[in-house]
Amino acid sequence: MSPLSNTDLKATGQRAVILEIIKSGKGHLDADEIYRRARKKLPRLSLSTVYRALQKFKESGLIEECHLDENHHHYEASHKGEHHHLICSGCGKVVEFTLPLSQIVAEWVPQAEGFEITGSEVSLTGLCPDCKKKKAE
Repeated sequence: MSPLSNTDLKATGQRAVILEIIKSGKGHLDADEIYRRARKKLPRLSLSTVYRALQKFKESGLIEECHLDENHHHYEASHKGEHHHLICSGCGKVVEFTLPLSQIVAEWVPQAEGFEITGSEVSLTGLCPDCKKKKAE
């Protein structure tokens, strides 16, 4: 059963290919990379079709849009539960990690009392071990 069949979205071949690329992609893909990969299967696909599909997927909750840097939006399949990102400012590598942040905030932040937390997104920037080593040399 296609993930698109669980939504109100029309299940087209183009949307199915784009969603599969996002779900099978390693890491976080931007629209241009999704477009390049999809064109290998659908040579007549337009970039505007990719952007429209991404917008529809976001609206339906199939994917999440991440702002990992100032210049690009990255896309990934929606996750159940909280997950966050470590972003290397040297090489751009992105590492996901999980942490029950909403639970920690609810427990440790006095202002959160009575506040219903429905989601969280944390991106921490720094240097990965490889870039840190290169900088020290």
